[in-house]
This record gives sequence, structure tokens and C-alpha cells, in this order.
Amino acid sequence: MIKKLKNVNIILANPRGFCAGVERAVDIVNRALNLFDGPIYVKHEVVHNKYIIQDMKKRGINFIEDIDDVPKGSILIFSAHGVSIDIKNKANEKKLKIFDATCPLVTKVHMEVHKYASDNRDVILIGHKGHPEIEGTITVGSEFNSELAQISLE
Repeated sequence: MIKKLKNVNIILANPRGFCAGVERAVDIVNRALNLFDGPIYVKHEVVHNKYIIQDMKKRGINFIEDIDDVPKGSILIFSAHGVSIDIKNKANEKKLKIFDATCPLVTKVHMEVHKYASDNRDVILIGHKGHPEIEGTITVGSEFNSELAQISLE
């Protein structure tokens, strides 16, 4: 039975902290900083927090959006948002040392889209157009004949 509550105020703590996927990605970047001499490149910012990003930049992280900005053979970390299949292929072609910090939940979504699209089932994807998570997910299903519809949240 579902109990209906009236006149209940819900207060969200602010800030609420990072999800486990972002914490994992930040940890992977920090480990890379400890293990390797620069330069280290990260595809997209790992977290929406300017203080952490500024600190990482000071410590030698180069955040990039275009993989063409990464020299051949360099270290590249994929952010928690994941990347498209094209980005993975291009990174391999450039012989980059890749560390995949994609959130396991994002990877799970990619696997689900791949599974349903490969069965020729249509997939509806709801998310923010242009967001790295959405862009990466769209490419996972694009190799199949199924319909992949995106509903954009503006």
C-alpha cells in the first residue's frame, strides 16, 4: 500500500556530494597523476566542480574536448560520462594509453542499448542533447537497424 502524505516539505542538502561514478573517475585521475609524469589528458571534465577541475589543471591535467588535441602515444582518460565509439576508435588509432573512467552505470546503459538495438528493438533515450553521456550512448545503438529516438530535456 502506498501512503499519501500531504503538506510535506522535502529539503535537498546542498551540496549533496558526488555520485560513485564521479568519485571513481576522480580517483582514476588522481592515481594517474601519482603514477605518471605528464602530460595527462582527460576527455571532458570529470566532474561539474570548478574547484576540483582547477586543482587538477594545476597538477598537470589537460582537459580536452577534441581528441585531435592529444598527441600520439599520450595518456588519455575517458571521463565518467563515457565516450562515443568513434572516440574510442580514434584513441586506439593514435596509440593512446587509455584509462576508461566511464561510470559503471553509464556502461550498463550502453550495454542495454546495444542489447536491444542488436535485437532490432527500438530504443527511446531521454536526456540532454549534446551531453557526453547521451552522445556516447547514441553511438552504441547506431550500428544496428533499430530506431534510436532521443527525447531531449531542455
